[in-house]
Parts: sequence; structure tokens; C-alpha cells
Amino acid sequence: MTIRYFKAAGGGQKNDLAERTLMHINSEFGAMVEPFTLHLPQPELLAGVWMICRESLLVGSVRRDLKEAVATTVSVINRCPYCVDAHGIMILGASGKSYAEAITAGTYDAIDDKDVRKAVEWAAATLSPGSSILADPPFSPDEAPEYIGTAVCFNYINRMVTILLGATPLPFGKGALKRVSMRAASWFFGSSIRAYKEPCASLELLPRATLPGDLGWASASACIAHAYAAFSGTVERAGEKVLAEQVRESISKAVKAWNGKDPGMGRAWIEESLGACTGGQRAAGELALLAALAPYLVTPAEVSSFSAYYPGDRELLAVLAWGSFTAARRAGGWMS
Repeated sequence: MTIRYFKAAGGGQKNDLAERTLMHINSEFGAMVEPFTLHLPQPELLAGVWMICRESLLVGSVRRDLKEAVATTVSVINRCPYCVDAHGIMILGASGKSYAEAITAGTYDAIDDKDVRKAVEWAAATLSPGSSILADPPFSPDEAPEYIGTAVCFNYINRMVTILLGATPLPFGKGALKRVSMRAASWFFGSSIRAYKEPCASLELLPRATLPGDLGWASASACIAHAYAAFSGTVERAGEKVLAEQVRESISKAVKAWNGKDPGMGRAWIEESLGACTGGQRAAGELALLAALAPYLVTPAEVSSFSAYYPGDRELLAVLAWGSFTAARRAGGWMS
């Protein structure tokens, strides 16, 4: 497994927690899944991201194809082609229908299942604070943690994948061969998608923690609340070890002012947020801010500048995870 910018082959550090988490992932997917395993340099982050994804997306009372449609749509609006392909496969495996092309094209009227269509329309609005469909969503309060948890999870994962992985998990990137490989992959994952999964089974990986107020939308589900509280604490601890308090505050302020729109190719907004920072903290802050608001702008230049001060995979992962989850939490606030 090759992770862009990482020095250690296969993702690096393994310990008891990492091994137990990998066993969970393999038993429920039948394979190692790179958006999870890229977190191996920090086993607590690996366990936490698996927990929030599993308890939101893989289990629960909401139909799996509806949540896969949410994951795919969020990946489209975040411009993460790898995740669009990966969850297009999962929709196909869950429903037997290929909705990914309609979702990618924005032709939602072509989706014949009205519940899938409503889930897609809601997910497409999740980076549009104040949208009417966010105020009147197509799900009940009891279902909200599964829908919102899935969308927040993929706002995080999309950012990490955009920076650290390639354009697709498939061997072919377009045309008829891509369609054939998607169908083959959906057949491979089909049995694991349909298999019953016990809610809360991942929660033994990380201890219970206090749920932050901005993640209060998760409180209606004990499983999802535990998962998000644990992951949130893990991300914060990882970020604190690399990013100074002043830098974290500057990035948090910029993300709080974010309205869901792409900041564009210019760099003035970075200077505005981090102008007072210098040296290693400037390099770390810039990388975290880009992960949060413009992950597609991360290049080897930014990573090299950071690595000159912080050469380890653990440090790089920590900064990317902290920035990515800060933005994902902000988006979750609009959804609730």
C-alpha cells in the first residue's frame, strides 16, 4: 500500500490497537480499505475513523443504499473522485442500481427511487448553510445521527483521501473497463454490505469520552455519540502535539467564518489567517488550513516545507487530520 507523502511503507506503525482495528475492518469489508489504513501511523486515529464510519454508515436502521448515496454525494461536492468511485461501488452493491453517474452529473431526476433521490438532494445541500432542505430534512430526528454522521465522516475522509491517495481505487479510470470493474467490485463487496452487523461493536476500540457541543447532533444515538466523542478527542490530542494553540485558534477562526464555498486558487486567505505565524508553525498551520478548506491545493511543496520541521509520518497525519476534522465539524453544524 502506497500512501502519498508517507515515508513508511504500508502506512507505518502497528500495535495491538492497530491490529485489532484492522481485524474489524477486514472482517466487515473482506479487504483492507485505504481511506482507513492511511491512518496507521497513529493507531488511535485509525480506530477512531473506523468507529465513526462503521457506526454511522455500516450499521443502524437507515437503509444502507441511502447512506451510501449520502457518502457519494458528499464526495462529489468535495471533488473527491476516489471516494465517488468507492461509494458508487457500494451503492451498486447495496441497491443493484448504478446511481453514481446521475449523482456525479447532478441529474437527480434520473434516480428512480424517491428515497435515494431525497437523500441525494439533502446531501448535495450540506455545504450550503441556510438551505431549506437542511431545515426540513428527509429523515426523522432518530435517523439524523446516521445521516449527519455519514456526511460529517465523508467531509473528513474526502479531505484526507484527496491529499494522500490517488484518483480512484479501481484499476481503470474511465470507459467500459471502469464500468466492468465497478460491477466486479460491487459483486465482491455485496455479501459484506448485506451481512448483518451488530451496532456498537467497534466501540471497544476507544474509551468513552465527553461529546463536544458542536457534535450534539449525534446524541440521539449512543453508538454514534460514543464514536464521535472518542474520535474528536483523539484528533484534538494529535493536533495539539504539533500545532501551537495560537495556530489552532487562527485556523478555527477561519473555519468558523467559512460559508461552505471554495476559497479559490489564490493564497490571500491563507496569509490573512496565518500572517503572524513563522517557521515550523507557519508550515504546519498552512498545511492544516489547506486540509480544512482547500485540500486540492496541497502539493509536495507544502508537505516538504512542513517535513523540514516535522519529518515523521505521525506528525503529517496529525496535522492533516486536525484540519480535515475541524472543517467536517463545521459542516455538521449546518446540517443540524
